Amino acid sequence: LKAIHKELGITKEDKTELLDFKKKIEKINLSDQAKKKAEGELERFAHMNSYSPEYSVTHTYLTWILDLPWDDPKLRDFDLNIAQDILDDDHYGLIKVKERILEYLAVVKLAEKVKGQILCFVGPPGVGKTSLGKSIARAMDRKFVRLSLGGVRDEAEIRGHRRTYVGALPGVIMQSMKKAGTTNPLIMMDEIDKMSHDFRGDPASALLEVLDPEQNDSFRDHYLDFEYDLSQVIFITTANTLNSIPQPLLDRMEVIEIPGYTAFEKIHIATKHLVPKVIKEHDLKGKVKVKYLKKTLEKIIKIYTREAGVRGLERQIAKILRKIAKKHVEGKLKGLVSVQPTDLEEYLGVPKHLYSEVNRKDAVGLVTGLAWTRFGGETLQIEVVKVKGKGNLKLTGQLGDVMQESAQAAFSYARLHAAKYNIDENFYKKCDLHIHIPEGAIPKDGPSAGVTLITAIISILSNRKVKHNIAMTGEITLSGNVLPIGGLAEKLIAAKRAKIKIVLVPSKNEPSLTEVNEEIKKGLKIILVDTIEEVLQYALH
Repeated sequence: LKAIHKELGITKEDKTELLDFKKKIEKINLSDQAKKKAEGELERFAHMNSYSPEYSVTHTYLTWILDLPWDDPKLRDFDLNIAQDILDDDHYGLIKVKERILEYLAVVKLAEKVKGQILCFVGPPGVGKTSLGKSIARAMDRKFVRLSLGGVRDEAEIRGHRRTYVGALPGVIMQSMKKAGTTNPLIMMDEIDKMSHDFRGDPASALLEVLDPEQNDSFRDHYLDFEYDLSQVIFITTANTLNSIPQPLLDRMEVIEIPGYTAFEKIHIATKHLVPKVIKEHDLKGKVKVKYLKKTLEKIIKIYTREAGVRGLERQIAKILRKIAKKHVEGKLKGLVSVQPTDLEEYLGVPKHLYSEVNRKDAVGLVTGLAWTRFGGETLQIEVVKVKGKGNLKLTGQLGDVMQESAQAAFSYARLHAAKYNIDENFYKKCDLHIHIPEGAIPKDGPSAGVTLITAIISILSNRKVKHNIAMTGEITLSGNVLPIGGLAEKLIAAKRAKIKIVLVPSKNEPSLTEVNEEIKKGLKIILVDTIEEVLQYALH
């Protein structure tokens, strides 16, 4: 036997590895398919020379099978009141979001299983989507694994490569399971809207099986080539927007929208969470004493950050703290330092972001609209001028296809109803209209500027002034109806930030309006409109 082993190149170390694999296969509670695969590979491995190219491939494969979690853990019991306390401690506000999460946890607790709806947190960057997932994992006493899908364009990154390829490995799903070390972790799939696809396949289609509760108890990775049960895993996804998520994938998830924060909420978050966090991260607790005044934080939020979340605010707070720490070390500052609004230029330099100032006087052809971007809500100044011409419509300011079509619809409506608004019915034979939306370097698109465009056009053609303290949002039809829009909470935040008093909102958005935080609506007069006629009645003098 020794002579045969010598001839085959089997060493003492190889025999030890062989015995280790054999013991583990017998000890671990593998599934029938996995055990059959492992035993078949072990049989091949026993007859391999350690110098053979197949040796390391088989060794890696067996190691992967045995490193995966196999034991079926009992569902840990958790207290819903403690879960609520954890969510409240980790996140300020987000009352509706927390309520939905607690409902989900209650169902899991009662059913004693996790099969059910996959949650998808949608919202601007920095509003706490990923940290909400961490809080849920902590509340349920589960391992948390974050999986970033941004830029993934190859199906094999999800399902793994087949073993025929050199350097093949399992996909990110099985890698996450190995990292978690348990069959019931919480896996957070970040940036699911940033996936793309090419000739190598569509990763979104590969995720259909993973995120379908009816199918994920038999997920098959190409590398491992046997079914693996993912039914005990809680999957939560995050996205900034739903537009780029394929519909079949979206159908498998329940969308929970996380709105941007108001200035009041940001100040609270900065005082209670961000400042202590930054001091701890820089190891300055007890060494440097800093006090951020409320008006200082307000100024940072207004002119040094441009975001719906608080990530940029945290960076600015950290920047101030580093400069104060440097002065302490140099002996230029001692004791408690109170950061005043007048100190900000010294610490942060010239203001980086000045939000578009809305018109402070009633004017003809100048209207304030509301838009939703990945940064959150924005005010949009739409300007229209009338020049001699032959009825042409010129559009500038990097308007997308949908917005251009809205402008064309508004122009046609104006021609059709000219007499109703005391406009010369032959105006299109005598003049051109030029519509411009400032900040021309930024692309703009979407149908929700329809009411703003028609108001500006009717204003310039009828020479009636638009009320400066009013903003509006809504899609229009040629028959004069106003259709619902998205991102209502963010748009109302933008209106409030711009000190707008009155906001015109489509009546069909009334259900979503009831879900908007009362703090956001406070101080705003929100008027629901059904038709273009109603919009013009409120907006024009």
